Amino acid sequence: MANEKRNTLRPRFNIYWMWGIIIAVILGWAYFGESGRQSRISWDALRDTLMPSGDLQRVQIVNREVAEVWLRPGTVAKYKAQERYKYIPTKGPQFYFNIGSLEKFENDYQAARDSINRRTIGGTAAGREQGEVPGLTFENDNSGWGTLFWQALPFIAIVVFWIILMRRMSGGAGGGGGAGGVFSVGKAKARLFDKDNDQKVTFKDVAGLEEVKIQVMEVVDFLRNPGKYSELGGKIPKGALLVGPPGTGKTLLAKAVAGEANVPFFSISGSDFVEMFVGVGASRVRDLFKQAKEKAPCIVFIDEIDAIGRARSKNSGWSSNDERENTLNQLLTEMDGFGTNAGVIILAATNRADILDKALLRAGRFDRQIEVGLPDIKERAEIFAVHLKKLKLDPDLDTDFLARQTPGFSGADIANVCNEAALIAARKNKKQVERQDFMDAVDRIIGGLERKNKILTDVERRAIAYHEAGHATVSWMLKWADPLLKVTIIPRGKALGAAWYLPDERQITTREQMTHEIASLLGGRASEELTFGEISSGALSDLERATKQAYAMVAYYGMSRAVGHRSFYDSTGQSEMAFGKPYSEETARLIDDEVNTLLKECYQLAKQVLWEQREGLRQLAELLLEREVIFTEDLERIFGKRQEGARNPLDSVQPAATEADKTEAKTEEGSANES
Repeated sequence: MANEKRNTLRPRFNIYWMWGIIIAVILGWAYFGESGRQSRISWDALRDTLMPSGDLQRVQIVNREVAEVWLRPGTVAKYKAQERYKYIPTKGPQFYFNIGSLEKFENDYQAARDSINRRTIGGTAAGREQGEVPGLTFENDNSGWGTLFWQALPFIAIVVFWIILMRRMSGGAGGGGGAGGVFSVGKAKARLFDKDNDQKVTFKDVAGLEEVKIQVMEVVDFLRNPGKYSELGGKIPKGALLVGPPGTGKTLLAKAVAGEANVPFFSISGSDFVEMFVGVGASRVRDLFKQAKEKAPCIVFIDEIDAIGRARSKNSGWSSNDERENTLNQLLTEMDGFGTNAGVIILAATNRADILDKALLRAGRFDRQIEVGLPDIKERAEIFAVHLKKLKLDPDLDTDFLARQTPGFSGADIANVCNEAALIAARKNKKQVERQDFMDAVDRIIGGLERKNKILTDVERRAIAYHEAGHATVSWMLKWADPLLKVTIIPRGKALGAAWYLPDERQITTREQMTHEIASLLGGRASEELTFGEISSGALSDLERATKQAYAMVAYYGMSRAVGHRSFYDSTGQSEMAFGKPYSEETARLIDDEVNTLLKECYQLAKQVLWEQREGLRQLAELLLEREVIFTEDLERIFGKRQEGARNPLDSVQPAATEADKTEAKTEEGSANES
């Protein structure tokens, strides 16, 4: 085991190491191969300084172009002591310069030599031996290959750099793509999970999604027993599209299908087909299906298929991407090209099925769409049970309670809650994760981190307290508003205060329910107006949500008498590229008027509730100022237990009837009298 661990820690060999070593050797030889570097001097310095000093050992002409100057061994140290000559080598030529014309240099050198030799000390033999200027020597250096190498070195470096860059871009050797380098740019980058892979996922690892499992079990059964279907002439769907919000487990479900079927599983992302080179996307699609056919029966899973499957543009001159469209065309051809009994099934996942090309969703390609929605309360409890196995938990922790406190959370959100709760418990030096840690984790994920150091004046704290108390009061008293769970005036993230609700998981919502929700959103501003006689900017988020919901009621759900039973919602997503609205200016003004009327009605409703409960509102706000955080129990103590359906304040606030409504009512009354 120790040897195996040592081998895993040992760095893997990389071809770039060889290039690095070669470059380091070349540079080291060039700069540090000798003890120093020759220093360039001029002819004047040689004639006036070196020649009279008697320190010259030899002056050698190389290739009739360069003069190399050699010093006597005992005199080199004297020159190295000077700042400008400190890098000259100890052995070999210490100086050099270009001579220009050889004949002129020989004449000048000989004239200077004769003049200096005549001035040697006393003309004695000892003086001539120590100070006599040597004659010129000549040498032809035939090291042309070395010179050629140094001249070609920059070009070699550019070529090597370009090869490395291309291999990196195409995922070649050293980049995880295997051999082939730039020629493997058209290979598919799909990861293969086969039956020998240790990372096998089954339906036991996927909590919840029971109905979805039933739908995909048909695919598993076909891959296990294909003969049962082919004998009767049946054909399994070639492709299934998993559609749902982010984090709901689409990718995990696809892996579980492959694990249950015990067949090879190719996983690739839609963005892996997109490349800067023209035609690469289509080439990778062809290579992917070629590999899949060789491994059949198998499953090909394309995650985020909307990266290449978006609807093709009808106008090629506007925002058209030919490379993406070519990739999509190749995908359409491959999906409709291989044989029925080839045993290759395509699974894909996306968050935006509405923007996919219609040709991709037709029968014969993606025959069916499987909706992978957000988990309900039962499925959330199962997901919590999976993620809580790895944590040290309080024995009294109620999993059902956690499921009730996280409505609208996806599987990824629940995993994040469990991890965040463990981090919070560890930060507080606890030995186990408790219920309060999970509540703090939910608060942090939804609202952000508490900012207790944010400076607020007493006036601001009081305004925030009455604002949040207004939300709490209206939501507690109205029949269909979401019941309050917790209110705080401690700043979180960008919010100065926050309120947590426990919404009912309804499949359909009526006009009355949506109106109550808008009234509870406007309760904060209504409380400020009733208490202080003025309004503040603290209701920005509330106004945004209320306005969007009011426009949805009028323009999408047909909940306005004036606009009628019309919806301008486009489920195909094609309106995103439109330059105009799908209705006239007169209808737009009518929608605006209806939205304003609806918001006024809801605001008056909120003010009416707060006026009736003004004493409870005051107690709640003062309690918030004192404790900063209040819970459901505090509201029950102030307002009493919440009676569902006991009171409907909206009955006293009816939308204004239009002239058409009055005429229609008179007609119906006349018809009733005749009957």
